Amino acid sequence: MGRATPDSAGRTTTGAAGGGSGQIDKRRAILTAAFTVFARRGYAGACVKEVAQEAGVAKPTVYNHLHDKENLFRQAMQTAADTVADECVAVLDRLRAPGDDLPAALEDVAHRLLQVCRGERAVALRWLTHGQVAEFPDLVVDVHGRTAVRIADALADRLARVALAGRLRVADPARAAEQLLAMLTGPLELRTRLGTRRISVAESREIAAAAVDTFLSAYGP
Repeated sequence: MGRATPDSAGRTTTGAAGGGSGQIDKRRAILTAAFTVFARRGYAGACVKEVAQEAGVAKPTVYNHLHDKENLFRQAMQTAADTVADECVAVLDRLRAPGDDLPAALEDVAHRLLQVCRGERAVALRWLTHGQVAEFPDLVVDVHGRTAVRIADALADRLARVALAGRLRVADPARAAEQLLAMLTGPLELRTRLGTRRISVAESREIAAAAVDTFLSAYGP
């Protein structure tokens, strides 16, 4: 049986008996399938049998790797949260070398962040996190730490670098990052009406442009 252990970034991994890349790949396939099923059915409506079918493995294999439905749900949510955060942090790396046109670079980053946030995985993650808050109250904190907090920290780091180069007037990078993200996610949440629809690419660009314009009015050189 595997045992859950935190990695250096605080994320949880589970090693299966026998180890090896094959076991890791199988576990990853199970978690991906589990998230798909939970997003489709909700926690109460999902079953391990359907997860196994989605993953293309036997039902006992799911139990061998993840033990029970609750642990399967938690691990699937954590993996999805880490994936969303990884994608957002990769977008933020654009600010390591923003080029001559900083407003354009910021707008591009803001738009691409919104593309991640409006994607199927991120939308399902928000829906599942808040939909299961009564049964898994700690999950909101966990997912928030793996996504919002990690992304804000990464953005603060990138803004600090740009400020050190004299291209922004940012005394508190953490606060500046928090404000920029709020100007992006606030309109996103309002326009998606709590997940009943997704914003269009055009709307995403509009939100990004407005957020960056306001941000540079406060922090521009």
